[in-house]
Amino acid sequence: MSAQILSTSQGRTMVLTLSNPGQRNALGPDMYAAGIEALNAAETNPDVRSVIITGEGSTFCAGGDLNRLQANRQQEPAVQAQSIENLHNWIEAIRTFPKPVIAAVEGAAAGAGFSLALACDFIIAASDAVFIMAYSNVGLSPDGGASWSLARALPRQLTSELLMAGERIGASRLNELGLVNRLSDPGRALDAALALADNLNARAPNVLASIKELINDAPQAALSEQLAQERTHFVRNLHHPNAGIGIAAFLAKRKPDYQ
Repeated sequence: MSAQILSTSQGRTMVLTLSNPGQRNALGPDMYAAGIEALNAAETNPDVRSVIITGEGSTFCAGGDLNRLQANRQQEPAVQAQSIENLHNWIEAIRTFPKPVIAAVEGAAAGAGFSLALACDFIIAASDAVFIMAYSNVGLSPDGGASWSLARALPRQLTSELLMAGERIGASRLNELGLVNRLSDPGRALDAALALADNLNARAPNVLASIKELINDAPQAALSEQLAQERTHFVRNLHHPNAGIGIAAFLAKRKPDYQ
């Protein structure tokens, strides 16, 4: 069976399943393109409020297909450069997607699979899941934004350990460090991710989009710039119909039903 991404709906949540079980859901160019296409469809569909990325079976994602990478060594460097560019387009699409994206991780998230999880807004992981930046173990350096994500989230020494020494790190440790939001029982990561998605789906979509944009911009912004952006978003959201719905519901002590 070829590598693919399966798309299903769970209420207002789109579930994207990495499906390449013969190679532990290793990634490839067709999956990059399918991932971007699915996000584009979800962005314009008002019935989709959130997206979950998970893996088929007991593994989230083994990273890159080493057989394909070995074959690409016989090609012009531009071939692999284009493949990585396609992966990076998918990573950027996840980061800038205006709706919440949740990674539901079972088993191993290795190499680009770890990078993919880091690109998501939330990571839910089974308590026995393991994460590994396996690049240096096979003579490669990271891609998929791994160095960017880890350097911003963890101390330099731990980032160096993960990227240079290729050390495995458990979901429980990453939860303690704040990189994994919640732990689930083994085999229940998707269930836990769907529960989180239900919570998010009940909130105003315009507000979640604003918050994601503000979080993305904050690391590069001066305080004065970020304050100005917060003001702009706040005023825009106050005059959105959802603010009227939310405030009225709070005052009436009932649940809001956002547009």
